[in-house]
Amino acid sequence: MIQDFSYLYALDLLGTFVFAISGFLTASDKKFDLFGAAVISLVTALGGGTIRDMLIGSHPVGWMINANYLYAVLGGIVASILFKRHIERLRRTLFLFDSIGIGIFTVVGLQKTLGYDVSPFIAAIMGTTSAVFGGVVRDILSGEVPLIFRKEIYATACFVGGLFYLFLCWLGIGTDWSASITVLLIIGIRLLSVHFKWSLPRMG
Repeated sequence: MIQDFSYLYALDLLGTFVFAISGFLTASDKKFDLFGAAVISLVTALGGGTIRDMLIGSHPVGWMINANYLYAVLGGIVASILFKRHIERLRRTLFLFDSIGIGIFTVVGLQKTLGYDVSPFIAAIMGTTSAVFGGVVRDILSGEVPLIFRKEIYATACFVGGLFYLFLCWLGIGTDWSASITVLLIIGIRLLSVHFKWSLPRMG
C-alpha cells in the first residue's frame, strides 16, 4: 500500500473505507454479530492488498506499518452502523460501494506493483488481485460462491481497466488523470454489465 501522501494514497484510503462498508453490509445481511461483521469488514477492505503485498514481496504488508488503513476500516464500520438504516433503503448501495472499491484498488495495486520491477502485464494482474481478493475472502467467510467465479463481469472489468491505465500512462497522460479515468471506467463497466446483463460464457 502506498506510504507517502498523494492522490493515489488518498484513493487507497477511500477504497479501504468503501470496501469496509461493503463488507460490513454483507455481514449484516447474513445476521452476523458485531464482532463477526467487523472481521468481515476488515478482510474485505485489506485482504486484496495483503495478498498483493505478499506476492510482490512487500513486507510487512502495508496496513501493518500505516495505521491509517485501520482507521479507514474503523470509519467504514462506524459509518455502516450509524447510517445502516438509510443505506439499506438503497437497494443498490452495496453494489455501488463494491464497484467503487474495485475501481480504486485496481489502480492503486497496479501502481504499487510497478515500483517492484515487474512487467506492466503482471502489474495489471496484481491490480486485479488487489481489487477482487478481499471480496473473495468476504464471500467465502459469508458462505457465498465468490463473485469472480460467477458469470458476472467483475475481475474482467478490473483487468481491462488496469490495461487501460497502462495505455493512458504510455500516452503520457498524468498519473492522477489516468487513475481517475480508469476508476470511472471500471465502475462504468460494472454498472453497464449489470444493467445490460453482460456476462462471460459458462463452462459446461
